[in-house]
Amino acid sequence: MEAMSVITTEHYKLYPSPRNRERRIFEHEVFVPHPYALVDPPSYGPKGRWTLFAAHRLVDGKNGQLVTFELEEDAERFKERFVVE
Repeated sequence: MEAMSVITTEHYKLYPSPRNRERRIFEHEVFVPHPYALVDPPSYGPKGRWTLFAAHRLVDGKNGQLVTFELEEDAERFKERFVVE
């Protein structure tokens, strides 16, 4: 069994989603402070690429998810439409 890769940045410790098509952190980040919420970036119709990570925010120890987007408009659309259910 392969160990899960961890990416540590200045702000987060990240665990990539197996659904990611690439291992990259894009410039436009949205932190979702709900670690168990269903986050499905494709359902928000992004025009560019995206990645999803389980995230541990280092500044305050909060766990959640980080969605990163290649395009700022995709990040804004996600922020406007995302609702925790």
